[in-house]
Amino acid sequence: MMQIDILTLFPEMFTGVLGSSILSKAAEKSAVQYNVVNFREFSDNKHSSVDDYPYGGGAGMVLMPQPIFDAVASLTEQANSSRPRIILLCPQGERYSQRKAEELAGEEHLIFICGHYEGYDERIREYLVTDEISIGDYVLTGGELGAMVVIDSVVRLLPEVLGNQESHMKDSFSTGLLEHPHYTRPADFRSMKVPDILLSGNHKLIEEWRNKETLRRTLLRRPDLFEQVELTPEQQKWLEEVKKEYK
Repeated sequence: MMQIDILTLFPEMFTGVLGSSILSKAAEKSAVQYNVVNFREFSDNKHSSVDDYPYGGGAGMVLMPQPIFDAVASLTEQANSSRPRIILLCPQGERYSQRKAEELAGEEHLIFICGHYEGYDERIREYLVTDEISIGDYVLTGGELGAMVVIDSVVRLLPEVLGNQESHMKDSFSTGLLEHPHYTRPADFRSMKVPDILLSGNHKLIEEWRNKETLRRTLLRRPDLFEQVELTPEQQKWLEEVKKEYK
């Protein structure tokens, strides 16, 4: 079972997210255990403050190292985990990807640090954190929303969490490419029809259609992804066929 600890000043933000949908079902199946902690409880000063003015001056407040270091030490001891992955949500971090989600899904213990204010004391980054993650090139008011995104993407990859174990294997980015289109009933909705091939019952042709549509969608929307993927000879042939349609 994976242990996920979340350090935040706003634990109430996680109530609805962790208690709903796949994340809730994962906990019910004992695939994961969540522990949301207000790290203000670890402050050692009489005012229970966790931030202070930065040395050298400047706007905003900076999170102090003491509450974070002590909270991580306590959680590591409780989980009897010698080497948890300690993840800092930060605009300066590594751009998050499906590959990173798959990597983290193989861990037993994740600790997420959700900061607020202007930033973190640099010693948190330098001596405590194992991973810095950014979910995009923009700034949020805190790390909570970013942590929710990462947790959702990781937990759904855990064994037995999704009803169909093949579901995540064909997700966009899991193969390095974008996923093909999907259709369901009715076959004709307001004169908008499902492609005939999907109604044919010919599984070989359907699979070929899906592969081609995966290549088409990637070509049109994210051609840069082809630089990171080694296509099979068959995929390369299909891609050339798709490209000819746009000449």
